[in-house]
Amino acid sequence: MKIQRNLITAAVLSTLLAACATQGGGYYGSAPPPSQQQPQPEGEQAGMSKTSKGAWIGAAVGVAAGLLSGDDATERRQRALVGAGVGALAGGAIGNYQDRQERALRERMAGTGVGVVRQGDNITLSMPGNVTFAFNDASVQSQFYPVLDDVARTLTEYNQTVVEVAGHTDNLGSDAYNQDLSVRRANSVAAYLASHGVMQQRLITVGAGELHPIASNATDEGRAQNRRVEITLVPVKG
Repeated sequence: MKIQRNLITAAVLSTLLAACATQGGGYYGSAPPPSQQQPQPEGEQAGMSKTSKGAWIGAAVGVAAGLLSGDDATERRQRALVGAGVGALAGGAIGNYQDRQERALRERMAGTGVGVVRQGDNITLSMPGNVTFAFNDASVQSQFYPVLDDVARTLTEYNQTVVEVAGHTDNLGSDAYNQDLSVRRANSVAAYLASHGVMQQRLITVGAGELHPIASNATDEGRAQNRRVEITLVPVKG
């Protein structure tokens, strides 16, 4: 009976994690989902009752980082890029290509507050919301333009990747408002990159809302880390 209970517990946790990982997928240029609730600003104290909600997710940081749009969306975009003339990578060329792109990004993002994380062949840039956006706003702050300019320059130099832009929020405010805000922020970053030379065919946007915290939502510092945009670069594979 003890073994059976452990198996049931593991199955439930696996189902919950899978449900979180598949929320909020979409393509760049799609309209954000309409909010059916009254918008609440980031940090509104009425949302504090939700501090414990999703706290267990914070312990599973691996779920929060990296690609959220799913393999199917990425593969469709890869096929479209190959059809548009973007060369596919194969074998050892993939790792070498991403090694060079990672080095370029680490050099250009040094001192900017943007984190660079490598997971296998994928590279993720984590952009803190307090640096990228004004409080409770989805417009990229002008002082962050030079950083995004460097990101766009790197992406155009290394154009054999699919680019997923994912927006994330803390858990304060309504679920619907946080989801909408995360989509609008992802779309803002994607639109900026597209306007600076990144092919729109490469871009996928995802709004993850509050579902994937990387820190505790019980503190101001943790909530600041959770308000972010992540850009994940996936190589186009042959």
